[in-house]
Amino acid sequence: MHRASLANALGADFRLLGTRETMLKANVPVIAVTAVRTGSGKSQTTRRLAQILMAHGKKVVVVRHPMPYGELADQAVQRFATYEAEREGHVLIWDGGNNDTPFYKPDRHIVVADPLRPGHELSYYPGETKFRMADVIVVNKVDTAKPEDVELVKRNAQQVNPDAVIVEAGSPISLADETPIRNRKVLVIEDGPTLTHGGMAYGAATLAAQRFGAAEIMDPRPYAVGSLKTTFKKYPHLGKVLPAMGYGPKQIKELEETINAVPCDVVVSGTPVDLGRILKANKPVAHVRYELDEIGHPNLEDVLREWKLV
Repeated sequence: MHRASLANALGADFRLLGTRETMLKANVPVIAVTAVRTGSGKSQTTRRLAQILMAHGKKVVVVRHPMPYGELADQAVQRFATYEAEREGHVLIWDGGNNDTPFYKPDRHIVVADPLRPGHELSYYPGETKFRMADVIVVNKVDTAKPEDVELVKRNAQQVNPDAVIVEAGSPISLADETPIRNRKVLVIEDGPTLTHGGMAYGAATLAAQRFGAAEIMDPRPYAVGSLKTTFKKYPHLGKVLPAMGYGPKQIKELEETINAVPCDVVVSGTPVDLGRILKANKPVAHVRYELDEIGHPNLEDVLREWKLV
């Protein structure tokens, strides 16, 4: 797939469709944000871009990758408007999902790499395709990754995409509320896809539990019910962390039952969605936020200025 990734990045087709045939052309500038693996930090990069653009008076439209989970017919949405509505935003940001290439043809393409999984940028498809396509490569999580792993990702970028601008960034975590963690027994819940097919053993919630002084991280595996039992068997690298698997009412109910069965004081959640909106936990939930924090120069504002978008 290395040769396949190179061919895809250059737009060629050979059954696996190349980028020319799979992206729609928009009538406004498009910035695509994608990643080499799921859980690398796409959405926090999208939020940072939107903040910068709006601070400079730009109207921003963010289009999120539609994730094909659940009953697709129930998710169908149509909006009827005039042709002029196409110009209601000055800039369109494509917030990619998982490892897919953009659905819109980007004028500029930002790809997020993860040094907590060094080398994956050249060993997973289509992540490598995007790594080779990128105008900008954001090497995220440098605040928690090993320096040698950060350097490996940067060397790989120079090797296969020497023209790409490299932006280094941290992913600092904070608590979204004042729910106490210190000296408490906690259940850690992380984003499901990041832990399962993303291959990570921990995420922002685990780091928050450690940083903010949890007395103990409880093991959810003895309390897992239904499909969550199967998930733990399928992904044996998972330890004292509960993946937020909730792609339908049944899985959400199983997640709720598992959470409520774990004998802990507090739930520490690193999921993008507020769990309180979709289930009822019988203990407090501390929500963890994580944002992009560029380190040094060039940063994303420098990049946008170079592109004449700010």
